[in-house]
Amino acid sequence: MFQAMIGRITRRPETGANRAAGMAGRFIGTATVWLMLAACESSVVKAPSMARLSDEVVRTAPPIGDDSTCWVAETTPAIIETITEQSLVTAKTRNASATSTTPATFRSTTRQRMVQEREDVFFRAPCPSEMTVEFIATLQRSLKARGLYLQPLTGVMDATTAEAIRRFQVERGLDSRQLSLAAAKELGIISTELDAL
Repeated sequence: MFQAMIGRITRRPETGANRAAGMAGRFIGTATVWLMLAACESSVVKAPSMARLSDEVVRTAPPIGDDSTCWVAETTPAIIETITEQSLVTAKTRNASATSTTPATFRSTTRQRMVQEREDVFFRAPCPSEMTVEFIATLQRSLKARGLYLQPLTGVMDATTAEAIRRFQVERGLDSRQLSLAAAKELGIISTELDAL
């Protein structure tokens, strides 16, 4: 029956009124699709932004008195930049026919400058009592899902797990192999307060 209807529609003689009605119908259909897509666009859920773990770092001693929060001390390395500059000693010489007779000579000077001093910093971390085999296995699973941990899940905090933690945290501003509380929350292995979402 559907094919018969299509056959009847295609066999109708095309007149100016039929052509205009067909074009108006296509325009209304296209406009309807665009309006529906525009309505959907406003309801798109945005991905959460990447946490800035460096904002969690305290450069003085951590606060005293709050026993529910555990802190970790980390020594950040000094960053030294080496700058090499070349300066012209003698210029290139040319003869009367503009052919180079002696090449130019340069002198290299190297100096270093301190970009960042070595310092002790503190940040909140999961307490040692929370670092169970199950917790570490969940941590490894979360890092594995992000392509940072490639070994089997062991539930043991080994060098490979610590390096995966560092790679996750360093792009968020914290160069440490120790898991920060903010990183654990972003990984989804520790609950986040509703007002922080």
